[in-house]
Amino acid sequence: MIGFLGLGSMGSAMAGRLVETGHDVLAWNRSAGPAEAIAGASVAATAAEALAQPVSFSMLANDEAADAVLSVEAIGDAPGRIHVNTASISMRLAGVLQERFESAGVRYVAAPVLGRPPVAAAGRLNILAAGKPDDVDAVLPHLEALSARVWRLGEKPPMANAVKIAVNYNIIHALEAIGESVALVERQGIDAAEFTDLLSSTLFGGVVYEGYGRIIAEEKYVPPGFTVTLGLKDLSLAEEIAEAGGVTLPTAPALRSVFERTLAEPSLADADWAAIAEVARRDLS
Repeated sequence: MIGFLGLGSMGSAMAGRLVETGHDVLAWNRSAGPAEAIAGASVAATAAEALAQPVSFSMLANDEAADAVLSVEAIGDAPGRIHVNTASISMRLAGVLQERFESAGVRYVAAPVLGRPPVAAAGRLNILAAGKPDDVDAVLPHLEALSARVWRLGEKPPMANAVKIAVNYNIIHALEAIGESVALVERQGIDAAEFTDLLSSTLFGGVVYEGYGRIIAEEKYVPPGFTVTLGLKDLSLAEEIAEAGGVTLPTAPALRSVFERTLAEPSLADADWAAIAEVARRDLS
């Protein structure tokens, strides 16, 4: 039995994929509805019940949620288990959680993911895994059920979180670049969809330019796959590890301003993070 904690859009897709590939899943969410909606999964009454399984996964929204749900009390003291944390969290909290689980005799693997919910549902995620080799080996069949590839990034779990933060920082730049470029050509009467198709079909192939280019061209920011608020959270995580590592990020202040302006627009505050493109397209001063 696999415990699975955190059933937002991504967590639900991942838990559903595990069920679909023949795994027994005991699902838990702070509100009961999402767990009950996963066909074939059992529903845990508490986070502790899900964490008590031999293998457990979590996909929680941010540091605050992960710290609260994955508490010392919820983890308990039964040794021999293993926990896989798939969320995008700070390196600081990743270290805290590793120590918290290991102090309880529970092995800990960080495995943040690349991909949106439909990719998770299809088992095509890229998973960034870090932890002791034997621990990663132990959960590899579960990770492979969810992924197109598992990238092994060393023995220290926080390293996987650092890589995920850096990847998301790159995506933020791509979103902003697409938005600014679309604004340039639209003002000259060029169709945004045709332009983003040109980008993704020639020099900028790949899922970011293809997928987000289409979203931006069509302004289809709802329902969000990943919200503006979560995007700003990931920008903050990049700023945090840059400061810790003595790295200067010259574009970070401008990107923060774009996120803040997007969040100040009522029609975009709850939209997909690709909506930051609208700052360049509209007058969101």
